[in-house]
Amino acid sequence: MTELIARAMRTADIPAVLALERQLFPHDAWPEEFFRQELAQADERLPANQRTRRFWVVEEAGRIIGYAGMMCVLPLADVQTVAVDPAYQGRGLGSWLMGLIEDEARRRGADDLLLEVRADNPGAQRLYRRLGFEQIHLRRSYYPDGGDALVMRKSLEHTATAPAAPAKVGPVGSELASSDTGRETWPSKEDRR
Repeated sequence: MTELIARAMRTADIPAVLALERQLFPHDAWPEEFFRQELAQADERLPANQRTRRFWVVEEAGRIIGYAGMMCVLPLADVQTVAVDPAYQGRGLGSWLMGLIEDEARRRGADDLLLEVRADNPGAQRLYRRLGFEQIHLRRSYYPDGGDALVMRKSLEHTATAPAAPAKVGPVGSELASSDTGRETWPSKEDRR
């Protein structure tokens, strides 16, 4: 496997993200306009208190193989989306993307991280439970096809002595070229344990 890079999602990424979105979520895929609206709320030109979103893509050799996004309106952060190409699932990329979201939520000072997951998606539920999420509610007929959603929460503990390091991913629209300037490479085997 070649090197994988996580970086900020840009509007130019939307066509590739949409293709993956439609493949992975055929019954409830986000329309293009949703992604555009979300990215507009991640724009670095906005005042910090209005910049409520953060989205990432994961690339291999320039091809998008995963993406994730979050919203943070204190005291809560919310996982908006997490997706990994089926050919890359089971390798820890979902956990890595969730780690980027959690790190950003902590950096922003969120008390809790919330998400919704399909009740008929036990694989994703196992991932979220392994990452420390617990089910707090069931939303009946949440998805457009009538599917139910489990609402899950992870409490984010804050300590003055050990703040979470911010994710090394550049702002939306940036053209970053190295891990020192905003891109993060896929962790080594030792880090994936």
